[in-house]
Amino acid sequence: MCGIVGYVGNKASGDSKSIEVLLGGLKRLEYRGYDSAGIAVIDESGHIGTRKRAGKLQVLLDNLADQPLANGMTGIGHTRWATHGGPTDSNAHPHLSADGKLALIHNGIIENFAELRAELEATGATLISETDTEVAALLVGREYDRVTDLTVALRNVVARLEGAFTLLVMHENEPGVVVGARRNSPLVIGLGDGENFLGSDVAAFVEFTRRAVAIGQDQMVTIRPDSVEITDFDGNPVEADEFDIAWDASASEKGGWSSFMAKEISEEPEAVANTILGRVHDGLVSLKELEPIGDEALAGIDRIVIVACGTAAYAGMLGKYAIEEWSRIPVDVELSHEFRYRNPIITDRTLVISISQSGETMDTLMAVQHATKAGARVLSICNTQGATIPRESQAVVYTHAGPEVAVASTKAFLAQVTALYLVGLHLGKVRGTQTDEQIRENVIELQAVPEKIAEVLSVSQAEIGQLARWMTDTQSVLFLGRNVGYPVALEGALKLKELAYIHAEGFAAGELKHGPIALIEPGQVVIVVVPSPRDPHSLHPKVVSNIQEIRARGARVIAIAEKGDAAVLPFADEVIPIPLAGSLFEPFLAVVPMHIFGMELAAAKGLDVDQPRNLAKSVTVE
Repeated sequence: MCGIVGYVGNKASGDSKSIEVLLGGLKRLEYRGYDSAGIAVIDESGHIGTRKRAGKLQVLLDNLADQPLANGMTGIGHTRWATHGGPTDSNAHPHLSADGKLALIHNGIIENFAELRAELEATGATLISETDTEVAALLVGREYDRVTDLTVALRNVVARLEGAFTLLVMHENEPGVVVGARRNSPLVIGLGDGENFLGSDVAAFVEFTRRAVAIGQDQMVTIRPDSVEITDFDGNPVEADEFDIAWDASASEKGGWSSFMAKEISEEPEAVANTILGRVHDGLVSLKELEPIGDEALAGIDRIVIVACGTAAYAGMLGKYAIEEWSRIPVDVELSHEFRYRNPIITDRTLVISISQSGETMDTLMAVQHATKAGARVLSICNTQGATIPRESQAVVYTHAGPEVAVASTKAFLAQVTALYLVGLHLGKVRGTQTDEQIRENVIELQAVPEKIAEVLSVSQAEIGQLARWMTDTQSVLFLGRNVGYPVALEGALKLKELAYIHAEGFAAGELKHGPIALIEPGQVVIVVVPSPRDPHSLHPKVVSNIQEIRARGARVIAIAEKGDAAVLPFADEVIPIPLAGSLFEPFLAVVPMHIFGMELAAAKGLDVDQPRNLAKSVTVE
């Protein structure tokens, strides 16, 4: 959803630098929301100046270059993904109070805004936007006039709000103060020297500080240049834990790559390697992160439910194969947004594993809260330190993919699969379903994955790019896979939908003759994930037969197959080779061409690879 940043400083921290801090933060947060952007600054004369524009952040930057805004030491900024009201200048944030002395920005959805708007209009208020955010700005402005304390005014208003929100607010009468509040939407504090920061994630301020504090559910924060005060919504003081940000601002820059996605695909080997790093000792997996649950409790687990959305759900499907194989615990993979609405059967012997790159995915957060209330053990897999979902879970295994800016996930997906495999091997150890020798063999396979991904990138990228350029007029692509190849097919189809805006569907290859083969007509492109001829399930000849069946009906077949698989060559129009790997480890390699293909086809069509239309990186509302 939206990206937010707040800043307060003093003369010692740098004279009048709010605009630079806000725009730098918004640039790094643009992936969170990108149909309008705006800033508000209390200048040195004590007045609020605002500037906001529909369109990409560059539109705002160009406007500020032509018509500079007076700088100051207090400011808030916002980059928006539209919910209430379209992407227009008037709907962009910040929004002002009726007297123009208070500015407010907002992430999330205020579900009772229509009722509150009607209340305001009944008392003579004039609203100039279609947003729920302006309603909040007018309410806080009125409350401030009554109580003359910005923190108290915001506290009184949030008590009336329903839904998911993060609010930042500042007032001309209190320069050097920004107040924030959050419910079911992220907010992080950056701790500086004579300056402090707020952001929807640490990217907002990582250029200036590595010290951060995450704000909890239904909590507020008031930042001044030399102080940070955190309370709950009732005004009670709250202590929060500080953490260090593990990456710097340069990690979120393109570094010469054509897009963030191109950079992030190039980092896939590193994402897998870093997620393994420190979690293997003497050839065995040791996940100290699981200690809050405890090995005794894990040994007694009789069912695992993986909850996730989108790409993360496909990572969960791959994790299901590995965890069941190694731990012999039944695993279900459920879409987070469906999980809690069907009254799932959960006991204290159920382990719920949530997967979210951002740790703020609202549907997944709600599933975690539901599982916790039902008495399940809850483990999260997340890429973002201090995020809400890890904080509301009993244990967390952080992936170490580094910042992922492109909206469509690539390296984070592979890191999630890696983390799930580590969990599976750990469970196999504590349950005694895997011998040490078996675990070491699988660890060797897993540790070999980064180098093999690097080989796929070096060998196949140019070929896939050329293939994509030939296919810019393609209207539909089908994907087929079996066993662990099936989630890979689903992931490939999703990337094509997200990036190239064409019809794409993934199918289990065994389902072909149960319906999908009716879609095959001359020229239909089908990408097939071919299992290894060494596959222990003997699925290779079945998939080769599927290829023959669709070729006979005119399909154009692109096969992703193991190097040296001669049986595929006579029946595929194109073969993209991947290195040899064990059956459970092939998906790490087969999915990489899918990521490259989606990116290259979108680029060949002249589309925005990093920010696909209608999508945001973190979906923080249901």
